[in-house]
Amino acid sequence: MFQVTPLRRLALAVSAASVSLGGSLAVGSGPAAALTSPGVFLTPPGVSLTSPGGGDHLVVSVKGAGNGADGRFEVRCHPGGGSHPDVSGACRALDRNTRWGRDAFAPVPDGSVCTMRYGGPATARVTGRWAGRAVDATYDRSNGCEIARWDRFVPLLPAVGAAAR
Repeated sequence: MFQVTPLRRLALAVSAASVSLGGSLAVGSGPAAALTSPGVFLTPPGVSLTSPGGGDHLVVSVKGAGNGADGRFEVRCHPGGGSHPDVSGACRALDRNTRWGRDAFAPVPDGSVCTMRYGGPATARVTGRWAGRAVDATYDRSNGCEIARWDRFVPLLPAVGAAAR
């Protein structure tokens, strides 16, 4: 079957806009329902808007965060599940940071000017699949840019330092 997972978020946004603008939303049975707007067909009949195996799946490994936050946690979103202590919060953080055509897990760009703040020894690695793409990202708190990058993903990544207060 042809997979359209990267289009899932776009399709949901367009369907919400269609409903608010007076368009139609064709509701079929289950996830294979086609979303339509006047004269626009977004998904072919029979194509699922969810990933095979139940949606997005990530593994988060955290070290050096302290306060019982270290460990290896699984997160599944759309639908939510896994061993993460706050699955729904983690999925909200992921959704909040996901933008069409951008890598939500991209590292701080080379040449960035970052404050010389040290945020502690915490490190994390996030692997798996998100929005139809493979993910293998590392995080630390070695400077202001890296701290901000980490904090954008709280509670997927544990709150440490000022974010924990």
